[in-house]
Amino acid sequence: MLRGVELALRGGFQRAYQTVKVDPDRFLLQLRAGYGLPIADFRGVYSLDVETLDDLSARIIRGGTRVAALEGAGLGIGGMVTIVPDLSILAGITLRTIQKLSLVYGFEYNTDEELLELWIAAASAAGVDISRELLEKEVVSRFVPRVIQRIAAQASAEVVEKWSGRLIPVVSSFIGGGLNYYFVRAWGRRAQAHFREKHLEARRRMALTQRPVPVLSSGDR
Repeated sequence: MLRGVELALRGGFQRAYQTVKVDPDRFLLQLRAGYGLPIADFRGVYSLDVETLDDLSARIIRGGTRVAALEGAGLGIGGMVTIVPDLSILAGITLRTIQKLSLVYGFEYNTDEELLELWIAAASAAGVDISRELLEKEVVSRFVPRVIQRIAAQASAEVVEKWSGRLIPVVSSFIGGGLNYYFVRAWGRRAQAHFREKHLEARRRMALTQRPVPVLSSGDR
């Protein structure tokens, strides 16, 4: 069963990597119209209070958990028979949540380097340490599939342990919804912590480069 769950998760993340992507332009419009953020582009988030970004990220995580819970409850009716499609969809929901969190903290994924950073955050959310592989991360075609494999292997043990309750008829729907909810919430919070730390680092660098040049007084000349 563990191997089957790992393959299901790996396939889900691979499909999500290829097809599931939050459109940054549409999401920016949503942030401006739906959340009232006064920004013209994602660089504008660095002019906002960090607490505002934290509150927004919490709302995004709650939205992802609700979608995941409804999906899990629906497919959970089938018990273990539907766990493969459930995990595939769950992977897509999780990745979209992580993408939105990335954008909220000002990190787009238009370039290979930015895309790699997104998957580093996904690995961090899964509890995967890939620090020894960072020197090779510039090769997207090799790095991302390897990270997906590591994420799936790490997450499959957690899934098998907690999803075993889906063997129980009838209540498997409630169990599936609840487990999906906590899965996305846990991953979302870990990804949020990753992006928040990176965001604060970027703010510190900006503050250093924008320091005013000291003016010498006449006595110092």
